Amino acid sequence: MKAILKTHMAAGLTMQDVPKPTNLKPTEVLVRVKRASICGSDVHIYKWDDWAKSHIKPPMIIGHEFAGIVEQIGEAVETVQVGDFVAAETHIPCQQCYQCKTNRMHICRDMKILGVDIDGAFAEYVKVPQTILWKVSSKISPDFASVMEPFGNAVHTALVENLTGKTVLITGIGPIGAMAIQVAKAAGASLVIASEIKPYRKNLAKNNGADVIIDPTQEDLYKKIMDITNGDGVDIFLEMSGNMNALEQGLKSLTRGGTASILGVFGEKVQLAIDELITFKGIKIYGITGRKIFETWRIADQLLSSGKVDLSKVVTHIIHFEDWQKGFDLMMKGECGKVVMELSD
Repeated sequence: MKAILKTHMAAGLTMQDVPKPTNLKPTEVLVRVKRASICGSDVHIYKWDDWAKSHIKPPMIIGHEFAGIVEQIGEAVETVQVGDFVAAETHIPCQQCYQCKTNRMHICRDMKILGVDIDGAFAEYVKVPQTILWKVSSKISPDFASVMEPFGNAVHTALVENLTGKTVLITGIGPIGAMAIQVAKAAGASLVIASEIKPYRKNLAKNNGADVIIDPTQEDLYKKIMDITNGDGVDIFLEMSGNMNALEQGLKSLTRGGTASILGVFGEKVQLAIDELITFKGIKIYGITGRKIFETWRIADQLLSSGKVDLSKVVTHIIHFEDWQKGFDLMMKGECGKVVMELSD
């Protein structure tokens, strides 16, 4: 089968022929991949940055966002059948630790990640445990099914609180930030403010329904938000950028007693005036990793199958698998929303 691999401890990736997975364990499933989408972490692996160097051991098939058809099942598999159309949770829980046993598999202590710790899904076939598979609603287009995993990040981040009638600030409008705009709107937010500096992504925010778009390099974010909210500040702050200035400004713009939900990854120590920005304001902070298995998936499925969220506004490029390099180039230039690779139909 064709697959995209990290073959060497250096920048770049390689598409080559590799053996199709065999020898399923009793609870494993072989999936024929129909669609796979490129994530920011795949770009880190491509660039071979410090994160990649500390997590990836070549040779490794990369990729974790995918959807496809169940081709074969192990003898003990009970959750799916051959022919089912599935997407996958890419965080593989151990199901044995304290967190897993107490319904918190998304923060498993012994987590493995598809395409990072084990061979991934940028391939014509992928072998995964039945534990992580989600049967996709027939109302969801195959072109968007592989994006359910990052969409789950947006759902998890946005819905930590009831958003009905709330004012929301989202900092960083990449694909997940763009999806979070739609989630907030679907959940009843009264006002969604997007903070973004890149022209392409400001347009992405507009297309996905942001009420106000602020470029913090051109305007004073805090002052603008105070003007818009009559001096109250926003009720909910969703941090998607991993930028320290955005975090500080977002917390400053948050109303007293408000809520911050942080998905952005900073990659270094962050210095904040905790007394002023957090403690004395009495705010709540949620750290977000992955998706709740499978509570978030259920919500994501329903939002997509009902049409409340339209991923055609986020998926900006659908390319053939063989054109994978084009997809990575678009990602690295920041000239795209979500890029989906088409493997088979």
